[in-house]
Amino acid sequence: MLKTEMRNPRTYNIDKMSTYDILKIINDENSNVISAIDKALPQIETACDWVADVISGGGKVYYIGSGTSGRLAVCDAAECPPTFGVPYDLFNGIIAGGEQCMFKAAENAEDNPVLSVEELKKRNFSNKDILIGISASGSAAYVIAAVEYAKKLGAKAVAITNNPDTELGKAADIDICADTGPEVITGSTRMKAGTAQKIILNMISTSSMIKCGCVYENMMINLKPTNKKLRRRMIGIVTEILHCTVEDAQILLENSDWSIRKAVEKGN
Repeated sequence: MLKTEMRNPRTYNIDKMSTYDILKIINDENSNVISAIDKALPQIETACDWVADVISGGGKVYYIGSGTSGRLAVCDAAECPPTFGVPYDLFNGIIAGGEQCMFKAAENAEDNPVLSVEELKKRNFSNKDILIGISASGSAAYVIAAVEYAKKLGAKAVAITNNPDTELGKAADIDICADTGPEVITGSTRMKAGTAQKIILNMISTSSMIKCGCVYENMMINLKPTNKKLRRRMIGIVTEILHCTVEDAQILLENSDWSIRKAVEKGN
């Protein structure tokens, strides 16, 4: 039996626990996520370098998953453009069953190996790109077929799983396995497994964007002035870099089409 499908002996009596004890045991189990990810850091490092190389070479990044994994894929991809100022088609999140499955689950979608390949073809996935397939069980046919298709084209394919020695992990060029063990609620991989997947996706997108020059020191320098909060943040970044006043930073940005890079160049 897959570890993520086993019963957790620590939570056999969770239905009889107080609210505090339920929360305490959930939190204690979540602490295992970090150690599981720590063991997978060498594989995460390789994936990050591959993603950065693909982006530098003009390729795109595709995440694909079903259920929770698919929602996390779409979420991380959607967060990259506002965070790093990159085009919306650089990071692509694909969820089995289509966009409506972000809001309403279609659990049978993960069993269809044809639709994922069709989706990649529709998006013109090529050997210049990289595919990251996400599946807690490592058995989702939808994701496995996508990984096999990517490799057939000659593209790099990465697996993110939560069980060792899975079919998905074996199909990919590299398997990032965060072995988070049995869930608090048996089989509910939206919990520890999902948390691990989110952290790993954050690592991949963030580190690759750093390596591609989208971060100066530890500041986001490709921000777009799409709302008041981001404009304030951009002013603060220019103030920090140039050691100037808020007023001067705002003037520099206004005279630089709200480009932090251009504002800093003018201010130096």
